[in-house]
Amino acid sequence: MAARTKTTKDRPSYRCTECGWQTAKWLGRCPECQAWGTIEEYGASAVRTTTPGRVTTSAVPIGQVDGRQATARSTGVPELDRVLGGGLVPGAVVLLAGEPGVGKSTLLLDVAAKAASDEHRTLYVTGEESASQVRLRADRIKAIDDHLYLAAETDLAAVLGHLDAVKPSLLILDSVQTVASPEIDGAPGGMAQVREVAGALIRASKDRGMSTLLVGHVTKDGAIAGPRLLEHLVDVVLHFEGDRHARLRLVRGVKNRYGATDEVGCFELHDEGITGLADPSGLFLTRRDEPVPGTCLTVTLEGRRPLVAEVQALTVDSQIPSPRRTTSGLETSRVSMMLAVLEQRGRISALGKRDIYSATVGGVKLSEPAADLAIALALASAASDTPLPKNLVAIGEVGLAGEVRRVTGVQRRLAEAHRLGFTHALVPTDPGKVPPGMKVLEVADMGDALRVLPRSRRREAPRDEEDRR
Repeated sequence: MAARTKTTKDRPSYRCTECGWQTAKWLGRCPECQAWGTIEEYGASAVRTTTPGRVTTSAVPIGQVDGRQATARSTGVPELDRVLGGGLVPGAVVLLAGEPGVGKSTLLLDVAAKAASDEHRTLYVTGEESASQVRLRADRIKAIDDHLYLAAETDLAAVLGHLDAVKPSLLILDSVQTVASPEIDGAPGGMAQVREVAGALIRASKDRGMSTLLVGHVTKDGAIAGPRLLEHLVDVVLHFEGDRHARLRLVRGVKNRYGATDEVGCFELHDEGITGLADPSGLFLTRRDEPVPGTCLTVTLEGRRPLVAEVQALTVDSQIPSPRRTTSGLETSRVSMMLAVLEQRGRISALGKRDIYSATVGGVKLSEPAADLAIALALASAASDTPLPKNLVAIGEVGLAGEVRRVTGVQRRLAEAHRLGFTHALVPTDPGKVPPGMKVLEVADMGDALRVLPRSRRREAPRDEEDRR
């Protein structure tokens, strides 16, 4: 009798105990999660065919589905409701990620207290702090409520037990990387553990109609730690951003199954906690009676929200062969491009051999091209020691040929500047409808834009030695 040929079904397979990646041969390091010594052999399971089973809920026409069960409920924090699309939907799972110390726990503890009521209990589970530590922060930010329950747990089974005991309408877990299941191998925060914990909480949220807020860690590159599958499983992904040395904090929607993903919530972090900012433009401006050389205002769009920001520039004589180029809140590459355009297209040669410092006010970061015109004018104003006219905003993208290009949302930007009292604006050609009472100057290139500098005080350095003679 001939020997039976060894089929693929009989061959051993290898699987990573951390992330579940499979391979046909043993490896010392998993190529998926980069973990060492986690590849183990296991027998290939037989192919099984799933037979049709009993349907738990009959399919109905979509028009007969009751949409009132998915009505959003306010969190009590208007700025967070704005990003979420109106509030928390029952059964929704939200992942909030941010760098350490940015204020995630402070914000969610405030949400937990404001969302708690007689009909809606809130359960706050902390895996990073003790219950007494959270209580101290709650006293500081005045987040005490009789319907807010607090538990310090790191075991998934215990967290699910608290859900049966409290029956909350809102669960806040801080953080998902600190909770582990004893049935899964691996340390807390590993890929397999994060997948299991998130999956169990998502199932519990959908079954109970309970909203869930998960706090997530980030890597040193700013990405959400853990498997990418976590972001696919949850309904909403929010990023909490902000410079820890500034008061401004931004909650930016990255994924939202219940609303737009281009909304941004603005918050101010202070000693008494964190508060929403319905009008944050005041943080980005410096109030002066007289204009100062090297400053220019622009209107940036954070999501769909227009914000007036101030760009500052300073030029000084360099004491070293290679002049310094220092930026804060601005992209160094865009500032370098504006310097090149000013020197070649604007005929300003005083910038090449001087130290140049450029920054924004209030910790805001300007990365969109619409701030190019304001950056260029601030640099030109600093080089000529000539202030720009008062109550002027500059909006537009500048190309390498010196042309000023159109940007999106010009009308919204002008409306926000007019609301704050600005009367003059520099914009690209064809800006659309202009707010009444606002004077708009359309510019086609940098030559037109530089004409706003007063000629009587404008001071340009000669381009070469022959011009100096």
